[in-house]
Amino acid sequence: MTSPANTHDKVCLLTCDVKKIAHRAAKNWSDWVALSAVRVLRWSFDRATGYKHDKQVALGKADAANPPKQRFAMTSEKWLSRFIFLESIAGVPGMVGAMLRHLHSLRKLRRDHGWIETLLEEAYNERMHLLTFLKLRQPGWFMRVMILGAQGVFFNGFFLSYLISPRTCHRFVGYLEEEAVITYTRAIADIDTGKIPEWNEMPAPDIAINYWQMQKGATMRDLLNYVRADEAKHREVNHTLANLVQEQDPNPFLVKYEVPEVEHPVKGLEFTRPIGWDREEVLAKVPNKTGTPM
Repeated sequence: MTSPANTHDKVCLLTCDVKKIAHRAAKNWSDWVALSAVRVLRWSFDRATGYKHDKQVALGKADAANPPKQRFAMTSEKWLSRFIFLESIAGVPGMVGAMLRHLHSLRKLRRDHGWIETLLEEAYNERMHLLTFLKLRQPGWFMRVMILGAQGVFFNGFFLSYLISPRTCHRFVGYLEEEAVITYTRAIADIDTGKIPEWNEMPAPDIAINYWQMQKGATMRDLLNYVRADEAKHREVNHTLANLVQEQDPNPFLVKYEVPEVEHPVKGLEFTRPIGWDREEVLAKVPNKTGTPM
């Protein structure tokens, strides 16, 4: 399985929409439930860890040339602890969704239309993020206990929620990935403004270089760029899946399009839509449902 970020060149990671902070406005009760859940979780986690990020980052107005005022100093150890905890949770939704859709397909004796593969790739990709950061820092017993408890609660909660409303769950993940893009943008800004000097020339771990097919000599900043690109792609994918009819629409990211040069949903970074693709434009581009994956 490959990362969305390693299917395109490094220039795109610096210039494409994958680096942009974006927010999809809530349009109905399902969206509001998902957005509210993410806001509660984000507020609770930030409160528990004492983390505060500048509002200018959330608005997409922060940059290295004009850095925002930082209200809470983050060190490299604190960033890595935050990454490890969040990525240990981020790998849950894709696996839960894929598992339930797999069983649903078996039970009802009908096709899944390609959703399972993309969800499994998402889960695998998030786990690779975790394994990469674990090469840089090993958590202590307290964090391990916290991860165990958080994953147990989150897995069961997401499992039951997916049974009730898969659409709301995909929207939830879309909003969660919006926050992930903000988090990695903040970390990259800290590197650019000299707040984490040890990461300026720190080489990326070998596991990251092999997985993302990074150039020799890639640094920690390069690694965070690739991870942010992955999270931005998960943001696009889940917002798009939330716009579709869950049991009948094909997964547009695996469809073979008749005119590949025309902008359409893709697994890589060639065409990006930060807040997802609407159902009408997706179905207008899909040639026919009989040619979609199983």
